[in-house]
Amino acid sequence: MQKKLILDQDLLEITISRLCYQLIENHNDFSNSAILGLQPRGKYVADRVKAKLELLLNKEIRLGYLDTTFHRDDFRRRKFPKAANETMMPFLIEDRDIVLVDDVLYTGRSVRAALDAMISYGRPRSVELLVLVDRKYSRDLPIQPNYIGKSVNTIHTQRVKVEWREQGRKNDNIWLFDNLETQ
Repeated sequence: MQKKLILDQDLLEITISRLCYQLIENHNDFSNSAILGLQPRGKYVADRVKAKLELLLNKEIRLGYLDTTFHRDDFRRRKFPKAANETMMPFLIEDRDIVLVDDVLYTGRSVRAALDAMISYGRPRSVELLVLVDRKYSRDLPIQPNYIGKSVNTIHTQRVKVEWREQGRKNDNIWLFDNLETQ
């Protein structure tokens, strides 16, 4: 399979706008809601969603970043431990509506780890999941997103790669390719 562009910069911007309108439909003015971006890559999506929501609602939106490293079920199975990222949560999650945000949903294991990590900070009233790309038919756990930017049918030998300008890329792009191909 050739490297295939799933979303380019323009479509990505439209997709994030659509997701924000869906969030507003369910969370109104976000007065009791907050966004938690999953480290390391979900924070880029969360930053974009926060910026767009603030523009649309003309108010500041609560945003945090959640590291799941020590809650992953494969943490001790790796030859070299995965480096932890920063957890930044400048608000209480107790009795708040939380939107977990990640770039790609694959097996569901990262989301399970995020739920465990989040509970360490309190008990939210509700938790929803927003993902930019949902890799359908690949779950190991029964986890489904509430908000989906783009659904793609993939097999285990394929990979979805999200490129951000914040990471030094020229443009924001999302690609689908075989794991065996060079990136």
